[in-house]
Amino acid sequence: MATFVKPENALKRAEELVNVGQKQAALQALHDLITSKRYKAWQKTLERIMFKYVELCVDMRKGRFAKDGLIQYRITCQQVNVSSLEEVIKYFMQLATEKAEQARTQAQALEEALDVEDLEVDKRPEDLMLSYVSGEKGKDRSDRELVTPWFKFLWETYRTVLEILRNNSKLESLYAMTAHRAFQFCKQYKRTTEFRRLCEIIRNHLANLNKYKDQRDRPDLTAPESLQLYLDTRIEQLKIATDLELWQEAFRSVEDIHGLMNLVKKSPKTPLMVVYYAKLTDLIASSVLLAALSVTPYDQKHGASHLELENEKERNLRMASLINFTLDPKGESREMLSRSSLLSELNNKGVMTCVSQEVKDIYNILEHEFFPLDLASRVQPLLAKIAKLGGKPSSASSVPEVQLSKYVPALEKLTTLRVLQQVSRVYQSITIGTLSKMIPFFDFSLVEKLSVDAAKYNFLSMKVDHLKGAVLFGNVNVESDVLTDHLAVLADSLNKARNLIYLPMKKQSKLGEKHGLAETVDKEHKRLLARKSIIEKRKEEHERQMLEMEREEESKRLKLQKVTEEAEQKRLAEEYTRRQEQRIRREIEERELQEAQALLFETQKGAKKKGKKPLLDGEKVTKQTLIELALSEQLKERQELEKKLQKLGKTMDYMERAKREEEAQLIEQAFQQHLVEEKIFHENEQLKAIELSRQHHAGDLQEKNRLARMMDDKVIFQQRIVNCRETEYNRLKKEREDTINQLIALRKHERETKRKMLFYLKSEEERLTRLREEEEARKHEEEERRKKEEAERKAKLDAIAERQRQREREAEEKERLRRDALLRRPTEALSRSIDPASGPHTADPVPVAAAAAAPTSGKYVPRFRRERNEGQTAAPPEPDRWGRQDDRAPQSGVIACCARASSLLVLHRSAASYCFAGFGSWSRLPPSPRDAPPVRLSPNYPEPATNPSSAEETLDIVEQPKMMSTALVQAAKKFDALVAALPLSGEEAQLKRIAELQRMKL
Repeated sequence: MATFVKPENALKRAEELVNVGQKQAALQALHDLITSKRYKAWQKTLERIMFKYVELCVDMRKGRFAKDGLIQYRITCQQVNVSSLEEVIKYFMQLATEKAEQARTQAQALEEALDVEDLEVDKRPEDLMLSYVSGEKGKDRSDRELVTPWFKFLWETYRTVLEILRNNSKLESLYAMTAHRAFQFCKQYKRTTEFRRLCEIIRNHLANLNKYKDQRDRPDLTAPESLQLYLDTRIEQLKIATDLELWQEAFRSVEDIHGLMNLVKKSPKTPLMVVYYAKLTDLIASSVLLAALSVTPYDQKHGASHLELENEKERNLRMASLINFTLDPKGESREMLSRSSLLSELNNKGVMTCVSQEVKDIYNILEHEFFPLDLASRVQPLLAKIAKLGGKPSSASSVPEVQLSKYVPALEKLTTLRVLQQVSRVYQSITIGTLSKMIPFFDFSLVEKLSVDAAKYNFLSMKVDHLKGAVLFGNVNVESDVLTDHLAVLADSLNKARNLIYLPMKKQSKLGEKHGLAETVDKEHKRLLARKSIIEKRKEEHERQMLEMEREEESKRLKLQKVTEEAEQKRLAEEYTRRQEQRIRREIEERELQEAQALLFETQKGAKKKGKKPLLDGEKVTKQTLIELALSEQLKERQELEKKLQKLGKTMDYMERAKREEEAQLIEQAFQQHLVEEKIFHENEQLKAIELSRQHHAGDLQEKNRLARMMDDKVIFQQRIVNCRETEYNRLKKEREDTINQLIALRKHERETKRKMLFYLKSEEERLTRLREEEEARKHEEEERRKKEEAERKAKLDAIAERQRQREREAEEKERLRRDALLRRPTEALSRSIDPASGPHTADPVPVAAAAAAPTSGKYVPRFRRERNEGQTAAPPEPDRWGRQDDRAPQSGVIACCARASSLLVLHRSAASYCFAGFGSWSRLPPSPRDAPPVRLSPNYPEPATNPSSAEETLDIVEQPKMMSTALVQAAKKFDALVAALPLSGEEAQLKRIAELQRMKL
């Protein structure tokens, strides 16, 4: 093993060896340098040495050397300069990839050259012999000789790099990049076996990462960046697996992704999840209804062992967990994931409302309809339509284009099974030809194969008799699905009929049978609830105390563990620092000792060769002394070598000069002899050429005389050919002219038709425009006329309202005058009755109104009785209706006010009844309580009109309900103010309260 003082010397030595063709020696020299313990400190020269080292490894396809060197270089620069290791590894992979591409290009070029070498010969004899001996084609052989070794080396390169970079937190990005490049290599060259191995390698790396958690520089999967890199790698693995159609590896990749996502609570990025679920659609059926229909209608696990069923159940549970589907692990997976359960769940969740009509028709025909003779003919056009359906769900969706045509073969098999099932229910036997016509999808051989599988799993019972050309259907077993359905339907029908005939009797409560049972039950229930609450409180208190104790113990344990870990980390750090210092000191001493020994060895070796006495023999020397001695010795040797070279150069000059003087004469003689020989050779060649030309001319003359007799035949044949070609040309020319004339006439006709059509369209458009304008003008005129009529109607209504308001003002004026008259007359009568100078009124006549209002000493006498008994003696006083004697004068003003209040109430109710009469949904109010007619209290008070006098008054009442209601409310307010201003006694206050209650009812 060569030892170099500096790494630059090793690099220079390797380049010299490469220049002279000794690549193996150069590689070994660099390998010894890299694996040596002397050069453990990183420096820039080592990086250049590694570049040269990987170049030699790639050129010579030495994968083992490359792996050893990269491992040693990783140890050297991992703690100092990781980027240098990344650059070396990238350069290594780039060189391996370029070499593989060059080999593939060279193989293709060689194959193309072999193909184009001779167009008349299919294969060369050596290729035929090789193909017969080895059984390989030319392309396969060239690939095996040129491409396969480089592909194998490139695959070893990827494996080596992944092994070097695995489970290192500082090299995670480079590890992910290498894995992606390896995946692309497998995809580009369709290397399925290598892809499986690559997936297993990456899976083992992750398993070791989780297993050895105390490893140095271990990646932290809980960190977002690390988890993102690992997820990107698994997503890329899933993509390549689906592209290569390796569904088992794709399933395992999905499991890896699911396991990584479960490590942290934070969900991955949205684009990654989109790609993840998009690739899941390639593994798991996305068109749910067609996928459920494509499942065979019989259980293929019939008769399977318990172990197989358990494996199937475990696989289903794993698949359900990957797609976040809840599946009971205790239930039977055969029942949960059966075809009937899938279809029923699709119906329950409303999937049938979302599918296309063709899919819905196929579902109804295959699952619910019974067409044994033309079932296939009904389904076939629907399958043709479904095969054309598909496309991307949306422009923003990452899911690739969905093609429903992949479900057509499975649906054809299902249709065939349904035809056989329905025919077996109708016929006991049928000919093979008839059955083949009923199933146009397959040949009878495939139908027979499907029927064998169906009979194997007890779906059908049939036999094929090829001798008779018939299909025989057997008896249906008692346990078949057909009889099971019939029995279930019969049982449901019988239960419904029984419930209709014998109605279920209601059970009477037993609480009434025992006295006090309900109260006892209630008390017991309350006691149990109270006891339950006490137990729960005690339990909660106990749990709280236990939790507090556990928290205290956990906090103490954590504090102690933290102190212990800190002390251990401090101790380890000090130990590591001490070891590093010792190692560095020891390496420096070893390096100095090795360098000194090498210099001493070289110096002694040179001295022994020259017969000199060894330098400082037996004495103890230092490194500096050895270096000085070696330099002086080298200087002496260089001077002696220069002297020898100068002497040798002079000797060679003398020898060369003497040699050239002697050979000059000999060269001139040889030249003259060569000229003579060339002249003789030239003359002989000229004579041979002249003789050969004369012979060729004579032969040509004989050939001309032989062919001259055929000249007439040649002219006749030529003329015949020319005439035929001219006739054919004239015919084709005439046909072309006829065709051109027909095209011209056709185009003229088309232009004329187009011009007429444009004229028609233009005329039609003008007509439609004119009609539209006339319609708009008519609508405008109708709108103007309607507005005018509305204005006239509004003016008429305003005039009617004005007349109504005038009548109301007149009525109010009359009412005011009458009220004043009523209030004035009782006051005058009261003043006359209390006048002391007044005497008996026997001589003066008293008006009827005054007499009616005159005070009497008895009870109140109505007016009609006073008029009839005028002039008679007054009746004795009687007690009033409340049973008391009252000699006070009656309060005429209060009575008049009460009378007016009643009249106003009656008027108010009548007017309100007319106001509401115009609305069909309101009923006319009764004129007074208990349907009593209004009482006329005074001849001067106008009685409210119950019927309008004219159509205008009716229109006025109907159109102005709001105005009349407002006027009545104002009149009621004025009356309330007037009554409130009068002094009231107890009776009057009671009457006022009655009037208010009346008004409130209205």
